Amino acid sequence: MSRSPGRPAARLLAVAALSLPALTVLAAPATAAPPPAGPRSVPGAWIVTLEDGQAPDRVSADHGRQHGARVDHVYRHAINGYAARMSDQAAARVAQDARVVSVERDEVVTAFAPPGTGGAAAAQTLPTGIDRIDGELSSAVSGDGSGSVDVDVAVIDTGIDVDHPDLNVVGGRNCVTGGRSYDDGNGHGTHVAGTIGAEDDGTGVVGVAPGARLWAVRVLNNQGSGTRSAIICGVDWVTANKGTIEVANMSLGGSGTEPSRTGCTTGDSYHDAICRSVAAGVTYVVAAGNSGVDAATAVPAAYDEVVTVSALADFDGRPGGGAAATCRADVDDTFADFSNHGADVDLIAPGVCITSTWMGGGYSTISGTSMASPHVAGAAALVKAADPAAAPAAVKAALEGAGNLDWTNGDDRDPVKETLLDVDAY
Repeated sequence: MSRSPGRPAARLLAVAALSLPALTVLAAPATAAPPPAGPRSVPGAWIVTLEDGQAPDRVSADHGRQHGARVDHVYRHAINGYAARMSDQAAARVAQDARVVSVERDEVVTAFAPPGTGGAAAAQTLPTGIDRIDGELSSAVSGDGSGSVDVDVAVIDTGIDVDHPDLNVVGGRNCVTGGRSYDDGNGHGTHVAGTIGAEDDGTGVVGVAPGARLWAVRVLNNQGSGTRSAIICGVDWVTANKGTIEVANMSLGGSGTEPSRTGCTTGDSYHDAICRSVAAGVTYVVAAGNSGVDAATAVPAAYDEVVTVSALADFDGRPGGGAAATCRADVDDTFADFSNHGADVDLIAPGVCITSTWMGGGYSTISGTSMASPHVAGAAALVKAADPAAAPAAVKAALEGAGNLDWTNGDDRDPVKETLLDVDAY
C-alpha cells in the first residue's frame, strides 16, 4: 500500500468534481494551421503537445524567445508539452516546429452545480447514498467508528476546505493561480471529498472510504470556472505522484467525443493526458454529465479509459421505490431525470439529494452526476485498499462485477440498464 508524503503543517485538501458545459476538443496537426476560435475558446490561450523525448522546459523557453509565448503550465508526466498565451500568428508558427505534435486552443470550463449552504456539525448520520450502496456493510463498515481506510484519492475540482474537521486532507496542487493554497472557495470540491472519505468520527457524515487520505487538486476557481489547460495541469500532477495517489475523481466535463485514433497519442491533449495517467496506474472515476444526453457526446465521460458514472434518484437509501422526494422533484429509485446515459456509462450511483461536507466546516445537500461519481471513487478506493496491485482495468471490472440491477429503469433514455454500485463485497 502506498503511503502519503509528509503531512503539511496546514491541512490541505483534494479537489472534487463537477459536471460542466460544453468543452470542445480542437486539435491541429503540427503541419496545419491552428483551429479557428470557438464560442468557449480562451482568447490567445493555447495548449502545445510535443514529441516524446523533447524537453518541454527547453522547447517552451525557445518558443517564448522566438514567438513571444508566455508560459502558464509545463506538462512533464501525463503529456509532454505546455500551455501558453500567444497570438494566433505565433501559434501558427509554433505549429510548424518539427518538435510539436499539436497546437490546440484552450477552452473555458465552468462548474455546473447548484449552490449549497453550510450547516453546523451534528451527530453523525449515514447519508442515503452511502446506505443505498451498502457502505455500512463494506469492509470499512461506514458508520461504526472503526477507523480509516489506508488509501490515497485525488479530487480534481474546485479545491477542498483544508480545515474541515471531517476530512483527512494531506496535500494537493493549485493549478488555477499557481499559488500554494488549494483551499475551496466554491464548495463543490469539498462536497465530493466528503462522499469519498468523510471520517467515521461520530459527527457530520461518513464517506464510502472513511478517513481516506485526500489530495486537493484545484483546477477551478471560486466561481467554478477554469480552463482545460488547468485540468491537464492537475492530471499531470496526479501522474507525477502515481506512486502515492491510487484513485482520482473528476466530477467535471463538457462537450466532446472519444478521439478517432486509439491509444494515448491521439493528438487530443485532454484525452491523452488522462489516458497516460491511467496507463501509469491511476484509476479515474468521472461524472457522466447532467444534460440528459448520450454520454458519448461528453468528455471525459466518453473516454474508454475512465469509469463513467450516471446518477440514481434515491431518497431513502433503500431499493423498491416509493419514498417521497426531498430536496428536488424526481421519482425514488429511478434514473435521475438530469443524468447523461448510454453505452459509455459503466456504473450508476446515487446522485440526488446527497448530503456531504461543505466549505466553512459545514454540510450541504445537492444533486448531480458530480455527486454520483465520488460514491464510485470511494468504492474504487476500497478495492485498492484490499488489492494495492490492482490495475485500473481490474478495479473497474471488480466494481462492475460486484454491482446489481436492483433499481427501476423505466425512465432511462436507452435500453442499457446500468449496473448499480454495491460495496458490500469490499
